[in-house]
Amino acid sequence: MTQEALKKNVAEFALSYIKPGMIVGVGTGSTVRYLIEALATIKHQLEGTVASSIETENLLKIHQIPVYDLNSVNSVDIYLDGADEANAHRYLIKGRGGALLREKIIATVAKQFIGMIDESKQVDILGEKAPVPIETIPMARSYVARQLVKLKADPVYRENYKTDNGNVILDIYNLNLLNPVDMETRLKQITGVVETGIFAHRPADLLLIAKKNGVIVI
Repeated sequence: MTQEALKKNVAEFALSYIKPGMIVGVGTGSTVRYLIEALATIKHQLEGTVASSIETENLLKIHQIPVYDLNSVNSVDIYLDGADEANAHRYLIKGRGGALLREKIIATVAKQFIGMIDESKQVDILGEKAPVPIETIPMARSYVARQLVKLKADPVYRENYKTDNGNVILDIYNLNLLNPVDMETRLKQITGVVETGIFAHRPADLLLIAKKNGVIVI
């Protein structure tokens, strides 16, 4: 079974957690594209959606699925999103697609946060396979990078890229993530850092993992 087939399977499996009348937060990325296609089959049952990126908002509108601004809804019942890495504690690394700030906002607001991955994204220690993206105010980029070097990490500026919020991304390699909660806190304390791609203070409530013999739930 291909990785794309696994992504499609886990996205379709996630529909079972959606109940009629819900406001659904929708993430960003390749797995989410399959989720949006699946949501289109039940769109008449939804109260509406909240999008984590302009890309996702556009895809939802193409499928004629209602999209609301987060400020206009009282609550988000469920948030569904993929991840670049996930461990057994349901801690995630997200943001390779650049939408980490809006993703974390919706995850924090949502009553339930469900992560969707294929088995290739499952790791024992975060940072094994993917760098940690950090959204940074443009004028602070060099300063933030110097502070990251002091943490013995290797920041790489994502050139020619701006987030939906007009900020820049530093992709951080070799970051010590033995304690993701502590590192998320330390990074957020660096002046100029807007948000990190470490989802440890707000981990997924459930993690759906697509394997060749089916989807398991952690």
